[in-house]
Amino acid sequence: MKPLTDKKILITGASKRIGRELALTAAREGAFIFLHYSSSEADAYKTQQEIKGLGTECQLIRADFSDPQKAMPLFEKIFADHEVFALVNNASIFLQNTLRDATLQDWNLHQTINLTMPFLLTQAFANSPRNPSGKIINILDWRALRPGKDHFAYTISKAGLAALTSSSALSLAPSFQVNGLALGAILPPSDGSDTTNLIKQVPAGRWANLDELTRTFLFLLTAPQYITGEIIHIDGGRHLV
Repeated sequence: MKPLTDKKILITGASKRIGRELALTAAREGAFIFLHYSSSEADAYKTQQEIKGLGTECQLIRADFSDPQKAMPLFEKIFADHEVFALVNNASIFLQNTLRDATLQDWNLHQTINLTMPFLLTQAFANSPRNPSGKIINILDWRALRPGKDHFAYTISKAGLAALTSSSALSLAPSFQVNGLALGAILPPSDGSDTTNLIKQVPAGRWANLDELTRTFLFLLTAPQYITGEIIHIDGGRHLV
């Protein structure tokens, strides 16, 4: 039997890119996937069909994370109706701005999607009578613990998510494991940022292989209960320079 057979995993922002890879990885190990997406309906449907082709099930959940009051009832119902093995907070917005030019709208949008929704989902999961225990994995960025001047609102929101990871691990122990993955050069940036010099700044000297991400993800899904509050960097050492 595969290690995640029949276990239900909720992954946010899973229609494409990193979220899609995480969903397919868990599905290959037998997991039932609750796949959240916001507007990428065609991508979500395609990923759902790929997951079903692996012999497991996938339920799509469309929700706009910029409006938590409308989004949360959908997830509260999932936690009320299902025994959820793991919550993966992956959904994120990534826009270019600096401290000088970031607007209040930029700021609020990043905090709401990247930090407030993971907090609310974590809280709903932990408070669900149907789920007295579980695993939570937050998808971070190496910038969260070594911020720069670009992508200002994004960086601050991810730094907040790193703090949420640690505080949640402490608050929810011993029932819930809460860990994070801080990613580096996995896929080219979705905002079209120039990557010419990006790899030159990575000590490993290359882009990550997707299997390096997915194997680490699987490790956290199956890790001993004693591992909690950890943030594992998959960035080729980028956070060190």
